[in-house]
Order: sequence, then structure tokens, then C-alpha cells
Amino acid sequence: MIVMAHFFWKGDRRFPSGKEWKPLIIFGLLNTTIYLGAYVYAMREVSAGIGSLATATNPLFILIISGIWLKRKIKTREVLGILLGISGILLATYPLLMTSNATIRGILILFFAMVAVSFATVYYSSVKWKLPALTINAWQVFIGGIALLPFTYLISGNQPGSFDIRFWASVGWLILPVSVIALQLWFYLLKTDPVKASLWLFLCPIFGFLIAGILFKEPITLYTIAGTCMVLAGLYLSMSAKPVKTT
Repeated sequence: MIVMAHFFWKGDRRFPSGKEWKPLIIFGLLNTTIYLGAYVYAMREVSAGIGSLATATNPLFILIISGIWLKRKIKTREVLGILLGISGILLATYPLLMTSNATIRGILILFFAMVAVSFATVYYSSVKWKLPALTINAWQVFIGGIALLPFTYLISGNQPGSFDIRFWASVGWLILPVSVIALQLWFYLLKTDPVKASLWLFLCPIFGFLIAGILFKEPITLYTIAGTCMVLAGLYLSMSAKPVKTT
């Protein structure tokens, strides 16, 4: 992405300079180092379905953070939506805890990751960016990835890796569809309003549980269905929020 942004992009190809580095570093640490680092670590102790369900709570956290940070008034319906969404996660998580598909520590780390990415979303919308979205994305991923290296070394215990076809296919998926294409679309949506953009995450728990059930044979119980419905209902209540004006 860095090569594309500075050598092949048709628009502004300049490198970040001066005060532009500070928001890039902060955004990279929040969006890549803390969020992705905590999320991936949590997935060692939490099922894939719960991971996708937690992602759908981002709009709820964004409502709270934007209300405090951007001085945006939070409505009663939004508070009810937040409580309903959190209750839905607890309900969906309950049977997984009983079958050892999730741990309390894993869930807490997962929630920490969600709070971090929600902060990153609101922060991105609060900055008066003059750089193209591709440049921002390229450098925040690069900076965040570099900052993750020491944590990666400590957590892995310097164990040798298995660089087989599955490894390279996984890395390729994380690089192209996730880090390049999906994040570029995400930044495009954030230009309008972080809350409106986050509403697209409604689809995460639905696809997450379906894919986890098909690929990993994870149990889809009445708790799972009821919890997912509660999360979606909580997010639906939050849709009445006024747009957050970006600065």
C-alpha cells in the first residue's frame, strides 16, 4: 500500500510530513496495534462466532465515545440499545463458557479490543486529514504492525513457524481483502459519519455465526440465536441517533 500510495496513485502522492505523523501514529496504535493485537490474542480463548458478535457491538461503543469526545448528546433509545446489545453478548456467550468455547479472560480482552477500535473510529473522524485514505491506511497499518513486533515475539515464545500453503493463504487474505480492500471501504464510509458507518457491522454476527458453524462446527444454540437477535435489536434502537458531525 505504501508503494501504491506514493508511486502509483493518481492523486496526491506525497509522503506524510510534520504534524501529520502524530495522528498517523496514534491511529495506527489504536486501530492496528491494540485492536488487532488484542483481538487476535483473544481469539485463542474465544470462539469465532463470539468474536464476530463482539464486532457488531462497535456501534454501541462508538455512540458512547462520540458522545463524550465529540460532545454528542446520547438519547435514551441509544442507552437502551447499548444495554440490550451487551446483554445479548452475555446471553450468547453463556453456553460457550459452559462448553469451554470461551473464557472470561478471552471475553475481557475481546471487549478491550472493541473499545480500542471504537476509539480509533471516533479519532479518525475527529482529525482534519489532508492525506488520501490510501496513504493513511498504508502508514497506519505499517506503524501499527511495527509496534506489534515485540509483543508478537513475547507471546510466541520464539517458536518456529510453519510456513506452509495454509500460512501464506491466510496472510494473503489478511493483506489484500482485509487490510487493503475492506479498510479502504471502511475509511470511505467514515468520511460521512462514524456511527452511520458502524451500522454496517450489523451483518458481522449473522455471517460470523453461519461461517463458524459451517467451517468449525461451532454450536448454534437458542442462546446464540437469542443473543444475536438482542444485539441486532440494540443496534436497531441506536439507528435513530443524529449524525455525528466530523471535524
